Amino acid sequence: MKALNDKLNDKLLMSKQKLTEISRQKLNEIPFRKIAPNMVTMMALCSGVTSIRYAIAEDWSKAVLCIFLAALFDGLDGRVARFLKASSKFGAELDSLSDFVSFGVAPAILIYQWSLSSLPRFGWLFCLIFAMGMAMRLARFNTMLDMDDTPPYWSHYFVGVPAPAAAALGMMPVLIWFDFPQLSFILRSHAFCAILMCLVTFLMTSRIPTLSLKKTKVKTNMFIPLMLIVVLFINFMLTQPWLTLGLMTFAYLLSVPLTCIRFQKDKKRYQKEK
Repeated sequence: MKALNDKLNDKLLMSKQKLTEISRQKLNEIPFRKIAPNMVTMMALCSGVTSIRYAIAEDWSKAVLCIFLAALFDGLDGRVARFLKASSKFGAELDSLSDFVSFGVAPAILIYQWSLSSLPRFGWLFCLIFAMGMAMRLARFNTMLDMDDTPPYWSHYFVGVPAPAAAALGMMPVLIWFDFPQLSFILRSHAFCAILMCLVTFLMTSRIPTLSLKKTKVKTNMFIPLMLIVVLFINFMLTQPWLTLGLMTFAYLLSVPLTCIRFQKDKKRYQKEK
């Protein structure tokens, strides 16, 4: 009996040692698929920080380009994580930090250097409001991820303006100014930039529904016209990139009230069906 107990104890000890070795290997080795999404997020963060550098150097086109590059990487990291099945809490926290720097801090510094720096006290206040608004929006977004009671009609909408779109709206005067410098007296005026920063801060921190294309379906008969629109968009992006981005941003701003009307219709339809 004693010999049998000794054998069982030896087997238990060996199994514990094997488990310890396996856990050490897991700690010492991380699959590349787990790292890949975080690498893309770091690229977005680096782009946002680099935009701050160019804004301080008053290299406006490169500063704006870096923010749009950060938006591109921000759109890719989540898709890479889902494709590789490598989503993690660490990646989600890193993504929020990247968004705050790239779409909150970088655009605020860009607008301050471009327009509001000649109004030091109050100009910096509006930039702070924008950056803090972005922080609150991201914090609310993270808390909403755990909510399971969201009505199904919300799947076609964002709550407030998303971070990359808010950054583009904040930079809209700069985008238009690249092709129309003669409008500097309006676009670079303190009043216009200050009001725009406050408006964008309100839109991204509010609960106003804005359009989301994640689950939007396209009818078969609209496929070819949509492809033609994509071709035209690429052509304009290659020939008039800043004006195209500026008009797209302005069109997005105009779409907000139309989206609210559509949201109310979807909400009423859902309530009737329920």
